[in-house]
Amino acid sequence: MKSLKLNSSIDLKRDGKSFYWASFFLPKNSKKNAGTLYSICRYFDDIADKNDMDQTMYLKDSINEIKNNDKNEVNIFLKKNNIHNSIFIDLLEGLILDQKNIEIQNRNELIKYSYHVAGTVGLMMAKIIGVQHKNAGRSAIDLGIGMQLTNIARDVFEDAQMQRIYIPAEWMPNLKLSQLNTKTKINIKQEADVSDAIHKVINLSEKFYRNGFSGLKYIPFKARLGIYIAANVYRGIGVKIKKKKKYYRERVYLNLFEKILITIKSILFFIFIPFFNYRYQHIRDSLPNENL
Repeated sequence: MKSLKLNSSIDLKRDGKSFYWASFFLPKNSKKNAGTLYSICRYFDDIADKNDMDQTMYLKDSINEIKNNDKNEVNIFLKKNNIHNSIFIDLLEGLILDQKNIEIQNRNELIKYSYHVAGTVGLMMAKIIGVQHKNAGRSAIDLGIGMQLTNIARDVFEDAQMQRIYIPAEWMPNLKLSQLNTKTKINIKQEADVSDAIHKVINLSEKFYRNGFSGLKYIPFKARLGIYIAANVYRGIGVKIKKKKKYYRERVYLNLFEKILITIKSILFFIFIPFFNYRYQHIRDSLPNENL
């Protein structure tokens, strides 16, 4: 494995703008470790996504390195934060899936993929901010999955250009990759079909966000508001996408005013969270590592 060049605050500010915004509400040490985790994940994500050649062998070699070398710098970071390396290995296995042209077929495949590339990050973040309750893992996973579903809804066009379709085929059975990855206009019905499928992804993400919020009570109080703001800012991207009634090929961002507004609302709602009665709903099959 190549030596990692970790610039946690720079990477987070440049590439993870929504979480960087919310990180100001985290305790200093949690913010630092969250930035390092982001930098590590970004390093491997870039290896997987920004190379023309298949990186499966490199990722598999990285898995073996993490399994067998306690002095590996990823292992050192994971151990320092009480993160079992099997969680990070699951993340790398998700990146291996992305090395082939990927076409998700159904809801279960979508959830499993989202667990690998983002639910794992939710689990690792839970460890970083000091979550210890035995029931917290499932909520941490589901919050990560919810955020990944937002990513998928936002990046349909970009993903299609990389020969990847994460929206389940059963949700848009009459559409082909070539109709998603070009700016050539498709007919009104096809536009509606893509838009409806994207909205299904966002609606599913809402269920996962609620499950994530059901675990807020397990988060140490000093870190709780920061996580709540991060989730709501990310969720806000999905809300903005839903307001668009057609297949939108440009990436949707929140502007500064929208982030400030969501942050203020989150702080106000945060006061009343105990009265919201968020309850964990069983909306998926069991997943690896949720009991670690």
